Amino acid sequence: MYAAIWRLLPGPWWLKLFIVLVLVAAILYALFWYVFPWVSPIIAPGEVDVE
Repeated sequence: MYAAIWRLLPGPWWLKLFIVLVLVAAILYALFWYVFPWVSPIIAPGEVDVE
């Protein structure tokens, strides 16, 4: 799967690497600023009881 994505990206290897790094950074940004705060009240890790 990753090889297919790598082949679809344009340019030489260094440009592909740059594109992948930018995409990973964008995904992490979206997770930390939008997804995790939205999910945090649902999970509520402070309300865990172990008996």
